Amino acid sequence: MPARWSRLAPLTGVLFVAFAVASFPVSSNTPNSDASGARVIAFYEAHQSSQRVSDVLFVVASVFLMFFAGSLRGYLRRTPAAEALSAVVLAGAVPLAVGIALFSGLDFALADVPSHLEPAAAQALNVLNNDLFFPIAVGGGVFGIASGLAILRGAPLPKWLGWAAIVIGIASMTPAGFPALLAFFVWTVIVSILVYLRSAPGAAAGSAAAPGIAGAPSA
Repeated sequence: MPARWSRLAPLTGVLFVAFAVASFPVSSNTPNSDASGARVIAFYEAHQSSQRVSDVLFVVASVFLMFFAGSLRGYLRRTPAAEALSAVVLAGAVPLAVGIALFSGLDFALADVPSHLEPAAAQALNVLNNDLFFPIAVGGGVFGIASGLAILRGAPLPKWLGWAAIVIGIASMTPAGFPALLAFFVWTVIVSILVYLRSAPGAAAGSAAAPGIAGAPSA
């Protein structure tokens, strides 16, 4: 069982993206930070069930994100030059996953019993739900930049994925955070599948025998 888990672990990245993307169509556009407490309460009364389902899906996604980060760290650290950076990748995933859980938790708190909330409390929770994005920004930045540098330092993945990760990491710390998140989803699926395929028995030997394969480390 441990060997089978080790083999399948990289695919948790695909599960992370699947649950995260599934949460979007269920959710509705939440009120802006300047919305009144009464408007916030009215929104969550109208969308109570859908918001709670979306929050649960996103929290489950954050769990798979941590497993994917652990698997990616194990893959990257096989390259001596990327071993230290692989630890930074895992460290960056922690605030990223915590930030996702915080956003989902605040939204779930608003959707739990909105009719029992005072307008001032609903307004305060809504502001936090909109603006408590620093953990995600920091985690995304560290995860992306460290992953990109590890790949560029010789980890056996295509170099363009390294440059893409660095761009995504930087963008996640700017107002372009949402487009960066969508790009991160695509990057994660590609990396997840590549790591899964290249971790198969005999894959490393095959890559060594055919250094011209796309994505093999270049001199």
